[in-house]
Amino acid sequence: MRRRLADGRHAFRERRWADAARLLGEAEAREPLEADDFEALATARFLLCPDQAGAGVMVAASQVLLERGDVPRAARAAFWAGATLARLGERAASSGWTSRGLRLLEEAGLLDSVERGYLLIPSIFDAVRARELEVASGLIAEAGAIARRFHDRDLATVVRHLDARTLLARGQASAGLAILDDVVVTATTSEISPLIAGLLFCSVIVTAHQAHDLGRAREWTAAAERWRQSQPDLEMYRGECQVYRAHVLQVAGDWPGAQQQVTSACEAFLRPPPHPAAGLAFYEQGDLHRLTGRHAEAEEAFTRAASLGHSAQPGLALLRLAQGRLEAAAAGIRRALTEASEPLARAGVLPSFVEIMLATGAHDEAHAAAAELREVAARSGSDYLKAMAAQADGAVLLSAGDVDSALPRLRDAAAAWQRLEAAYSFARTRLMIGEACAALGDADAARLEIEGARDVFRQLGAEPDLRAAESRLAAPERGRPAGLTEREVELLALLATGRTNREIAGELFISEKTVARHVSNIFNKIGVSSRAAATAFALRQGLA
Repeated sequence: MRRRLADGRHAFRERRWADAARLLGEAEAREPLEADDFEALATARFLLCPDQAGAGVMVAASQVLLERGDVPRAARAAFWAGATLARLGERAASSGWTSRGLRLLEEAGLLDSVERGYLLIPSIFDAVRARELEVASGLIAEAGAIARRFHDRDLATVVRHLDARTLLARGQASAGLAILDDVVVTATTSEISPLIAGLLFCSVIVTAHQAHDLGRAREWTAAAERWRQSQPDLEMYRGECQVYRAHVLQVAGDWPGAQQQVTSACEAFLRPPPHPAAGLAFYEQGDLHRLTGRHAEAEEAFTRAASLGHSAQPGLALLRLAQGRLEAAAAGIRRALTEASEPLARAGVLPSFVEIMLATGAHDEAHAAAAELREVAARSGSDYLKAMAAQADGAVLLSAGDVDSALPRLRDAAAAWQRLEAAYSFARTRLMIGEACAALGDADAARLEIEGARDVFRQLGAEPDLRAAESRLAAPERGRPAGLTEREVELLALLATGRTNREIAGELFISEKTVARHVSNIFNKIGVSSRAAATAFALRQGLA
């Protein structure tokens, strides 16, 4: 028994959780362990569980510790049961276990303890989510004082993290993110418990994505992955990190790697009971299918995401646009933008809104959305949002025919995407730069930009964009080019004169919706995304 116990302790120190759980469990089966060793056994078992099973481990540990008379450790296990249930979206059960922990301390006269500091954490999270920031600040001060009084580094690190979240909620992004940089560094060391480190990694990675800070999202996700890989049998905290890592890989252009990560996350999250992040995983999977042109698979994944409680927008609206279902695309993206209330949440929808409004001829709405995105980007300080805003500005100006003003904004966007190593967005911006150069008559520059974009699309497997780029590079055909119908040629000639959709509808005695549908078909066939580029195409073909 003593040999197993010694080996179990050694395995725990080395973070070999499977060995620690086995050896300490064998020792516990022979004779009840001391409090420290039993807490180590519970921790190892917890870290070996997928998220959905972890709460049960801590519930059982809390009951055993209470039976053995160790109220503080029983209360701390109750905190971990509640924290895990909160991550799973089971708010009522989470609140119940947090309240139970506080009651155990109160009945034992132990409210002046470090465990009470931990049990304040759920209330702080709730206050920050509800934007009751003064309440949150008061609780943070109280928990921080407890951490200092009891010299508890784990609690102190969590308090710093919560202080940063409060600063972010107040709009003080730079100060909040700087604190989180320090928190991430601390989490990668052995200075704090793996329980706390995993909780912090999950929280900061979500925060980085919500703040649209692509650089930090990439760095923090990589740090979490290194931390996890140093503990090969760690299962807890694996799933959500995989989803966000998939998004980072998608932006960076490693689409096979992203697909592998998100597929693994989907499988893990569907273990009963379903994980609350399962919808996010299916959304990311749907977006990857959309980008590679697998529309049926994308439709199925977006439907699964919605059934699991996650919004299918803006990905579903962009899928409808790719399918030529313009009315559905416009309706979906308008609703998504209406439902997004917070500026950063709206910023996640606005780029897609601009793209769809331009495709449907709603230029005024696109212009207003681009202006809003520009304002949010300036306030947030996010390089990712600034690149998005520059690209949206360029697209709006290009669509309006103001090519001279569009080019500088598109160049700014391309430079920003290159710095961020965002391969797909960089290629899409180069495609628009090629359109602008073609509209100005600089065929050589246009060809170089479009060829560069085409090569990236081919490497990524972005089939729809690849077809668009190749269409723009194709030699002009005789008669009706690019497979245009006679009606489409007629409409393209009118569009090239600068007429609006409404003016074209009046001249051809058709509805504006019909004109918008024709314009979308024309854009797809000739491989352009703006009216300026379509005009340049018409001029080259002698159609205008």
